[in-house]
Amino acid sequence: MPDASRQAANFQRVREAHQTELAEDYVELIADLIDTTGEARATDVARRLGVSHPTVVKAIGRLQRDGLVESLPYRSIFLTETGRAMAARCKRRHEVVVGFLKALGVTEETAERDAEGVEHYISEETLTAFERYIRSNCPG
Repeated sequence: MPDASRQAANFQRVREAHQTELAEDYVELIADLIDTTGEARATDVARRLGVSHPTVVKAIGRLQRDGLVESLPYRSIFLTETGRAMAARCKRRHEVVVGFLKALGVTEETAERDAEGVEHYISEETLTAFERYIRSNCPG
């Protein structure tokens, strides 16, 4: 077994990642909606996440308190600079994980699905190793 303090630190890291997972999913989706359709509405977020409109409204309130989004009732949702930066980091992690899984021979559909879980928990060191592997093993 690993040293107790090391094991505790590993579990703490997972708990911290779990706490930010929801915010990361929301800001990444909001950024994608804004980039592709010009706006992000709560109804679109609810439909794409497969949750109810009240659930999205509640989450958006938390994201506002955390300084990640700005929103007014019955208006689009906008990312703050902090929210946009978080969304960019999440998108990069997602793309690297998908690219790595595809480089291993995983289908696009499965890689996308699996990346949704992995991207929140992966360390920067592992992400960098994934990128190195992709660069050295994937032409073009």
